[in-house]
Amino acid sequence: MRISRYVRKISILFLLIIHLVFLFPIFWEHAHSWWLVLSLFILCPLIFVTYLRVQLHHHEHQYEHILVVAWIPIGAVVSFYLNHYLKVGPVISAAMLGTVASLIPLINRKSEYLKQLPAAIYCGAFIGMSSTGVAPSIAFVLTASFFTAVLIIVSKSLFSGLGGKLGTLAFAGVVMASLFYYLILTYA
Repeated sequence: MRISRYVRKISILFLLIIHLVFLFPIFWEHAHSWWLVLSLFILCPLIFVTYLRVQLHHHEHQYEHILVVAWIPIGAVVSFYLNHYLKVGPVISAAMLGTVASLIPLINRKSEYLKQLPAAIYCGAFIGMSSTGVAPSIAFVLTASFFTAVLIIVSKSLFSGLGGKLGTLAFAGVVMASLFYYLILTYA
């Protein structure tokens, strides 16, 4: 069980860093505004205290099944296709996909597997919402989906009951894919 504790702590630290990476550009862009700089110094310690003090996980660490997270790339590619090729727009494409995905458990109400698919598909939809400036191709979307799937596998027990987990993990997957592509293009 020691490994589970380390996985949990590393996952929490990683998500804390992702939140800070997300907040930093917002504050950097508006660094001339004293109230935004002040709020940065207030927000960062509050986020850190939240990660340390709030019950963010169950006592037993569970892992998401690989057949569930395999639907993340499907949701990402469909959302990306609706968004960029059919020009539906990011919000409408994710909403359409989320609505359709929510109907999947109705196929067989007794299936525990089908009940888990809407969340995985919707998480992929967040990846597909990315602009072409961030996610220029389907290959990038699939790479981000892979990283997001790995994060969802190891973070099943983390942040139970808190909103924003799927979007945060999708954001983390896109950030990791961006870093991966940057390193490949820079050093290849």
